[in-house]
Amino acid sequence: MPAPNAIQLIAWWGAGVGPLLAILLWFHLRPVDRRSATARLGFLVFTFLYGVSIWSFLIEPETLVVRRTVIQSPQWRGPPLRIGVLADTHVGAPHVTPERVRKVVARLSAERPDVIVFLGDYAGGHNSAELRPGPGRSMVLRGVAALGAASAPLGRVAILGNHDWWYDGPAIETMLRTAGIPVLENGSVRVARPGAPFWIAGLADEASKRAKPSAEMALRDVPPHEAVILLSHRPDPFPSVPSRVALTIAAHTHCGQVNLPVLGRLISASPGSARWPCGFYEEGGRKMYVTGGLGTSILPLRFRAPPEIVIITLSGPDG
Repeated sequence: MPAPNAIQLIAWWGAGVGPLLAILLWFHLRPVDRRSATARLGFLVFTFLYGVSIWSFLIEPETLVVRRTVIQSPQWRGPPLRIGVLADTHVGAPHVTPERVRKVVARLSAERPDVIVFLGDYAGGHNSAELRPGPGRSMVLRGVAALGAASAPLGRVAILGNHDWWYDGPAIETMLRTAGIPVLENGSVRVARPGAPFWIAGLADEASKRAKPSAEMALRDVPPHEAVILLSHRPDPFPSVPSRVALTIAAHTHCGQVNLPVLGRLISASPGSARWPCGFYEEGGRKMYVTGGLGTSILPLRFRAPPEIVIITLSGPDG
């Protein structure tokens, strides 16, 4: 298990000690004070905040939702395609170990997608590999290697995210390729499905030390008469995606990670994350799906933004 950070330790401590302190305080009050509206309201507020904290720090980040959606695109050709999507595993951060990645990958494969795409941020934390102890580096790379167990008849394709470049982009890329997963950076790969070939293109991330995201470069080898799906770690490049792309699939947002009632998502990982935080979007005829991913960043919590894998069924306008 990854070592819990200070906030997670406080959450575990509060989970055990908080109720005891509340009970002691309650019985320390005089009977007349216990009957007061203020005391009862305070007890209710404490109970609510305690429950929300336990849920968001210790329970929801350990759950897994399988989201299934159907998207029709005029640019898609051939029969419907089932796309399995996994992103933002953040291995080494609290709640995500290589063992958990293996279980999630097995669950994703059990959905029997035609093709699986990985959208980056496989490494947890913000430190580079050289600043981490050996066990920490090993955990990240074992988590990346666990993606190799994903099974889909038309293969697996990956791109890198900002955390991967902060960690060590080439090392993550090497581990993915060793696991048999092609890594795209402003490039594309043709998938030779009988009777209806298509392409998967992938953008470089803004944090890349080799290139800046360029849809033009990513699509340069794709013939205009063949369908193409574009992978981007962040949703931010969406406005520059050409209309020929059948679907853009992005991540990075964690669906806000904390989605408060009324107030909504208070923090965004990027300007595009604020504009397109989670789910399906269509603008100017272009279509994009943004997944909330699996792990956490900065704070080891999720609230009303559970970890997820996504199964997208992409079809033409006639289904």
